[in-house]
Amino acid sequence: MIEVGALRALRSVAALGTLARAAEELGFTASAVSQQIKRLERQVGVPVLAPAGRGVVLTPAGQAIVDAAPEVFQALERCGEAARSVSEGAPRGTLRVVAFSTAIRGLLAPLLRGLSVRCPGLRVHITEQDPEEALHSVDAGTADLALVHDADGLPAAQPPSLTQRLVHTDVGDVVLSRSHPLASATEPLGRADLAGHAWVTSPPGTVCHQWFRRLFAEAPEEPDVRHLVDDFATQLSLVTSGEVIALIPRLARPPLGDDLIAHPLRRQPKREVHAAWRQSADASPALRAVLAEFG
Repeated sequence: MIEVGALRALRSVAALGTLARAAEELGFTASAVSQQIKRLERQVGVPVLAPAGRGVVLTPAGQAIVDAAPEVFQALERCGEAARSVSEGAPRGTLRVVAFSTAIRGLLAPLLRGLSVRCPGLRVHITEQDPEEALHSVDAGTADLALVHDADGLPAAQPPSLTQRLVHTDVGDVVLSRSHPLASATEPLGRADLAGHAWVTSPPGTVCHQWFRRLFAEAPEEPDVRHLVDDFATQLSLVTSGEVIALIPRLARPPLGDDLIAHPLRRQPKREVHAAWRQSADASPALRAVLAEFG
């Protein structure tokens, strides 16, 4: 009979491409993962991995096993959740949550205190991960719940074993110093209002930079970008000088203090935040308790 640990190791190797990366994800040594794979090969009687450069690839037999693995893991999880749901049903144990940094700050951190009062037997363990990595972690069983955002209107590719729910819609505002000429505006700002002003923006490749580029997509001149900074608190420190303004999502925004104000845009950039979890974990009291916090 195939061991569950060996099956999980093979699926991680298949997803990540090397024994070392799979070992890091699973919390084992590369040698231990290698031994699990060899044990699996003895159990099925055929090779499941083949070398490929510095990594490995699945053999046809290995691919067949990985393709069938989700059904095995879902069945095992349903067994465990069925046992928990017929007991007292109180959320308990540890729920492993993976999320991008601003969701941790803006969505998860504010609910932890109330959750600990309502569910004293439940511990929430949070790890920061980008959406694609977070979805893989939940699919692989190394996390229970992911908070992910769409990228420029396009959601991250979701494995078929997962289900998701919209929990928040985030929008971006222009943040500026109270001494800035635009601070006295009484209406939402448009592209014409922003033309000619200097900016600090998030680096290329980030959702916020995509928002910024779209804001000036049809402008006759390139915007004046003075600084590229990934950390939003650092952006705000530069905005305080009065030299530059910034486009910052509300989820990512620390308290502004007395020197800064946030002003809405005429066409507000938006991103949707979804919670994603394994369909086989639907009955989990711990999962349901955390999802209920989002309304």
